[in-house]
Amino acid sequence: MRIGMALNYSGGFKETVAELADFEKAGLDIVFVAEAYSFDAVSQLGYIAARTERLQIASGILPIYSRTPTLLAMTAAGLDYVSDGRFTLGLGASGPQVIEGFHGVPYTAPLGRTREVIEICRKVWARERVTYEGKHYTLPLPVERGTGLGKPLKLINHPVRQNIPVLIAAIGPKNVELAAEIADSWQPIFYLPEKAADVWGSSLAAGKAKRSPELGELDTVGQAFLAIGKPEEVRPYLELGRPMAALYIGGMGAKGKNFYNDLARRYGFEKEAEQIQELYLSGKKDEAAALVPQELIEGMSLIGDEGFVRDRIQAMRESGITTLNVAPLGRTHEERIKLIERVRELSL
Repeated sequence: MRIGMALNYSGGFKETVAELADFEKAGLDIVFVAEAYSFDAVSQLGYIAARTERLQIASGILPIYSRTPTLLAMTAAGLDYVSDGRFTLGLGASGPQVIEGFHGVPYTAPLGRTREVIEICRKVWARERVTYEGKHYTLPLPVERGTGLGKPLKLINHPVRQNIPVLIAAIGPKNVELAAEIADSWQPIFYLPEKAADVWGSSLAAGKAKRSPELGELDTVGQAFLAIGKPEEVRPYLELGRPMAALYIGGMGAKGKNFYNDLARRYGFEKEAEQIQELYLSGKKDEAAALVPQELIEGMSLIGDEGFVRDRIQAMRESGITTLNVAPLGRTHEERIKLIERVRELSL
């Protein structure tokens, strides 16, 4: 089981990166950099590549709509080059509020676009002359849609790897099926190991049935807050998960178009999901956070004594998690380093 950590995309980035060398020495395997509508993730990933030696780096995630497929491929090849083959291209659809509101691009056909983007990326990395006729992307651009001067081109540089790992962030049934079929890694959110099979099992099975043997086994990335200690000392950390859960379940999307709210309902929290959304969208964020089910907060965390954390890691492993992406909760840098060291030991 790999141990990963996500970096915050807003504020304190240089300070966090300055500490990454210590996390690398402590056994951290991979670091994920998100991209929302703050600083771009690519410049930060390049900065991390220059400041580390062994640590794998991943975009967690780059939206498929805000860059052309070939630019995503070029970016991934460039980051893989500067990191000496340590990069994973994490992709996701984001949501209509960000894509249409911030980028001004129609949020259409996320499944079809994801598949075509990945197919084009793999052509670029193989240094083929890129021609592609899809439903959403056509390369070169047809005469009737441009000047008619476009020509098939191949990547000038030779990539470090022709098969750069691709991660898809997905929680919807069809999206998860697609990830299991064509991606190297799958990253869900709000992962409850005890309910994962009920929610995603059929989608994963359907995708894996169509999966190419050349891709190998699907890497599954589970996220969790991490704090180890006496229960009375660390349990207050559980409350840190409430505002984030409320933001996603209640406010990350409109009514009827919130993928995270849908996930909470599929977990069996229909009533809570509806109430959280009503409160959050009406500006009552604290009241919404208070209604996030304790079962959800505890089940997706690694917060407790060593025995509890060991059992939760085992539950994650048995449910299919192969990369554990943690957020170490300590008051000091030294405490967070020790948490990474300990979770590494507990995961062996």
